Amino acid sequence: MITQNTIQQILNRIDIVDIVGSFVKLKKRGANYLGNCPFHNEKTPSFTVSPSKEIYKCFGCGVSGNAISFVMEHEKYSYVEALRWLAQRYQIEVEETEVSAERKQQLQLADSLYIINGFAKEYFADTLFNSEEGQNVGLSYFEERGFTEETTRKFQLGYCLNTRDAFVKAATAKGYNLEYLQKTGLVTIRNEQPADNYRGRVIFPIHNQSGKVLGFGARILVKSDKAPKYINSPENEIYVKSRVLYGTYFARHAIDKLNECLLVEGYTDVISLHQAGVENVVASSGTSLTQDQLRLIKKYTNNLTIIYDGDAAGIKAALRGLDMAIEEGLNVKLVLLPEKEDPDSYIQRIGAVAFREFIEENKQDFVLFKLQISMKDAGNDSVKKSQLVNEIAETISKIDKAEDFTKQQDYIRQCSQVLKIDEQGLIQLVNKFIRERITKREQTSRNNNNAPDDDLSDEAIAAMEAMAEAEAGYTAENLFNKDEKQEKELVKILLRFGDKPFSDEAQNTVADYVFHLPYDFESLVDSELVKRILREYKRIYDEGNIPDKKWFLYHEDQDLSKNIALILEDREADLSLNWKERFEIDTVYGDNAYLKDTISTSNYLILRKIKKMLVENQEEAGRLSDYEEIKRCMELHQHLKQLEKELTQGLGTVIFK
Repeated sequence: MITQNTIQQILNRIDIVDIVGSFVKLKKRGANYLGNCPFHNEKTPSFTVSPSKEIYKCFGCGVSGNAISFVMEHEKYSYVEALRWLAQRYQIEVEETEVSAERKQQLQLADSLYIINGFAKEYFADTLFNSEEGQNVGLSYFEERGFTEETTRKFQLGYCLNTRDAFVKAATAKGYNLEYLQKTGLVTIRNEQPADNYRGRVIFPIHNQSGKVLGFGARILVKSDKAPKYINSPENEIYVKSRVLYGTYFARHAIDKLNECLLVEGYTDVISLHQAGVENVVASSGTSLTQDQLRLIKKYTNNLTIIYDGDAAGIKAALRGLDMAIEEGLNVKLVLLPEKEDPDSYIQRIGAVAFREFIEENKQDFVLFKLQISMKDAGNDSVKKSQLVNEIAETISKIDKAEDFTKQQDYIRQCSQVLKIDEQGLIQLVNKFIRERITKREQTSRNNNNAPDDDLSDEAIAAMEAMAEAEAGYTAENLFNKDEKQEKELVKILLRFGDKPFSDEAQNTVADYVFHLPYDFESLVDSELVKRILREYKRIYDEGNIPDKKWFLYHEDQDLSKNIALILEDREADLSLNWKERFEIDTVYGDNAYLKDTISTSNYLILRKIKKMLVENQEEAGRLSDYEEIKRCMELHQHLKQLEKELTQGLGTVIFK
C-alpha cells in the first residue's frame, strides 16, 4: 500500500488546472476555467474547473469531482493507479508499507523493463527517420502503406537496422543489463554472442493504458520461408499478451466518448483507421479474444463491434470468444467486410465517412449471426440442428447477470422464432445449462475446500439436479421437432382411436371431436405430410366411415404407408411405465390415455393457432391509423388472450409455442 506520507505529498502538489489542462483545452473565464467536456460530445463549452474549490463540474452531463477522480475517470484508473500517475507527474517517490523483499524485487524489475523499452522505442524511431537504411527501407514501407509522417510519429513506429548487433551495442553502452535486454525480447544470444532480435524489421511499439511501452511487434519486409512475418515480445513481468489490445492508449478517449469499441485484427488496420479519423478502434493482433481483453474493453464501453474480413476464415475468427463476450455483459455486433478487403485497404479505398456508414448499415447481432451461419451449415441434418440448438442455448445461458435478464429473454424469443421451436422449451434448456454450470462451480469449490459463504447446500444442488433430470425432455432434438410431433400425434390418435367414444354422455367419437374443432385442420397443421393424411382420412369420414390404421398401413401409396408406420411407433407408453415404477405415481398411459391425449394435442394446435393470430393482429394494429380499426384490434387481442389463458390453464404443464 502507498504510505500516507506519499499520499499527502501528492495532495500538496496537485494543481487541478494543471491536471485537467493536460487533457482538456481550458480558457480562463473570471475566477474559473472553461472547456469542452471530455466525458461527452459537445460544441459549446460547459465544463468548468474551479482552482479555488479544487473541483470540476460539467453543466451538460452533470459529471463532477476533484483532480484524483478526474484522472480515475478519464484514464479509467483505480485510486492507487491514479496516485501513482500523479506521483510520477510530480516526481514524487512512492513509498509503500509492508512490501516484501520479493515484491520489491518484482517492482524494480518491472521498472527496469519499462525503462529499457522506452529507450528501445526512441532508438528505433530515431533509426527510422535519421538513418539512410531506415529512410530507404522502413520509412518507404510505411509510406507505401499510406501512413503520413504525423501518423508514424504518433504511433512511435520505428525500424531496426539489418545488422547483427547495432541495437545491443547502443543499449549496453548506455549501461542496460544484458539479462533484462533478453527478457524484453529485444536481444537474443546467437553463437554465444548477443544479437539484435528484430534486425531488418519495422517496429510497432505496444503501449499500456498510460502510454508506457510494454513490448513490440516487429514485421519482416522481405519474403522468407524461414523467418516468421511477425515477431512479438515474449511474455514477461510487464507484457502479458492476453491482457493487451493494440492501440488502447490511442483509442481510449474516443471509445469512451462514442460508447463503442471497434475491434480489428492487425496493427496496420488500427493505424489506418486512426489516420482516417476513426479512432475508437483496437486490435487483437490476430489472436482469439481473452477474458482479460474483454474486461479491458468493458472499462470504456459495453458496446463491442468486431470487424473482420468477409471470407470463411474471417467468419470463423469472428465466432471465437463469443460466449466470453456475452458472459462479460458486452453488446456484441459483427461487421463482415466485402471479399478481399481488410479494414486497412477498405478505409483507404472508400474514406472514413463511407466506412462509418458501412459499419452502421451492416452491423449484425453476434448471437443471431452465429445462429444464421450455423443453420446454413446444418441444412436439413437433424443431428446438426439438435447440436445447434444446444450450442445456442448454452450461449444464451451465459447471459445470467440480473441486469441482462431482458436481453436474455429477447434472445430466447428471437432464436426460438428463427429455429421454429418452442420458446418455453428453449427457456427450460437455457435454465438447464445455467443449473449445470452452477452445480459444477459449486462442486469445484467443494473439491478445493474453498466454498463461498453463500455456497448452495447439498439439498439445493440435489434439487437442481432433480429439476434438470425432470426437464431432460427439453432436448434440442424434440424442441426442433415439437410442432411436427404434435401434428403427427393427432394423426396417431385418429388412426388408433378415431372410432372410440369421446364421452359417455354423447355418441360422438374421437373423429367427430377432431373434425368439429373451432378451426379446421388445414389451418391448424403446417406439415404437408400430415395435411395429406388428414385429407385422406376426412374423405373417408365424410362418406360415413372411420378408417382404421391398417387401411393406411397397407395403402397403395408406398410413401404414405411408410410414413404411417413411422408415426404409429409408440414409445410414450414405455416412458410412462418407467415413471410409474420409478416414482410410484399412478399414470394414465397407452390406450387408457386417448381422451387426455386427444384434448391435449388438439388444444396445443389451437393455442398455437391463437398465438399466430395474436402476432398477426399486433402487426395489423401497428399499420393502422384509424381509431375504430385500432379499437377493433385491441378487442380482438383481449379476446384471444382470454382464450389463450383458458386453454393454458386447462392443460396444466403442457408447454406451448
